Amino acid sequence: MTFARFFAAIGLVFFVAACSEAERFAVRPPAITDSVPISFASVEVRDVSLPSYAAADEIHLQTRSGVLISSSDVLWADSPERSIALELSQNLARLTRRNIASEPWPFEDFPEARLEVRFSELVASEQGTFRTSGQYFVSGGEGRERSGLFDLSVPFNPDGGPNAIAAARGRLILDLSIFIARNGLR
Repeated sequence: MTFARFFAAIGLVFFVAACSEAERFAVRPPAITDSVPISFASVEVRDVSLPSYAAADEIHLQTRSGVLISSSDVLWADSPERSIALELSQNLARLTRRNIASEPWPFEDFPEARLEVRFSELVASEQGTFRTSGQYFVSGGEGRERSGLFDLSVPFNPDGGPNAIAAARGRLILDLSIFIARNGLR
């Protein structure tokens, strides 16, 4: 993309912004058909740690040159840190059929394990790939603590716009949930 085209696109975004309100896009979880056994009866999903661009309300897209672009007119429907923690806990609960909840822990008894996820990358690219990488940590007492790295991606149709990006994020967080259940909560 040439600088002239880039600035023209940004100008168009600002013009549209002046004429309209921001659109918000929700992430709907994909259907879960798998079941994953884990060795904990209950797990608390701690607040997730996201890179600053991924924690922002704006939906970002990475260009071929690596530049992140966004618009204040295209927003996530919920705070990314809150919604991703909820997506992880709900996915894990449906996958494992165990008591799993995001913090603060809502049950009277303490959880058997705590899960913390730190994302180093969580971004959609204009080439049609939504990618994440980072590290997870499981504390479970009695020598059952562990950690692991993740590096996952899912394809999406970039012509589908923000709805396609939101659907891809839902699929990506489900894939991450399955990965953590199989590798970190076993």
